[in-house]
Amino acid sequence: MMMSTNRTAIRLALMVVGLGAATSVWAQSAGGTTPESVDVKIKRALSAGPANITKDATIADKTPDGKMTILRKGTNDFTCMPGDPTGIGMPPMCMDRVAMQWNEDFESHKPKPTTTVPGIEYMLAGATQRSDSDPNDKTSPPIKIGPHWMILWPFDPQTSGLPTTHRPTGAYIMWAGSPYAHVHVMGKP
Repeated sequence: MMMSTNRTAIRLALMVVGLGAATSVWAQSAGGTTPESVDVKIKRALSAGPANITKDATIADKTPDGKMTILRKGTNDFTCMPGDPTGIGMPPMCMDRVAMQWNEDFESHKPKPTTTVPGIEYMLAGATQRSDSDPNDKTSPPIKIGPHWMILWPFDPQTSGLPTTHRPTGAYIMWAGSPYAHVHVMGKP
């Protein structure tokens, strides 16, 4: 009887470990590599955008080597990503195809975006960033930003009349004067 109970316990433990391995992906964190379930990542990615968009969006994540992994296939033009909650400038986000290209251009250090129309990006779960004026700032203390969404297009403060400094409400132009200038609209749409 004791042997049977031990075997059952071992089988249950192996099933739990197997289930955990089957539903876990690895996320890089400041303290090393820790498991994070796909469900947790999907939930965090969905928190980035409005429900009418996220319900049909593709959910994707980047592996530590920068490759895109699809966590859930969608049917609309948006992709939501869980980001990295331990990183600065890596929030959950939900973006259309144009914004995806804009972000890829920025991450690839292209001199300017290759997009030819404005893109839309949501960060309704908030974010952290280093600077409202310098897209390449890697050393300033992090700035916590509340829920917002962005129009990714090189807006000019002089022709638009929008301010260039961070605002807790309303809109402002982030990274004004750079090819990656864009409008931040604070709050939820």
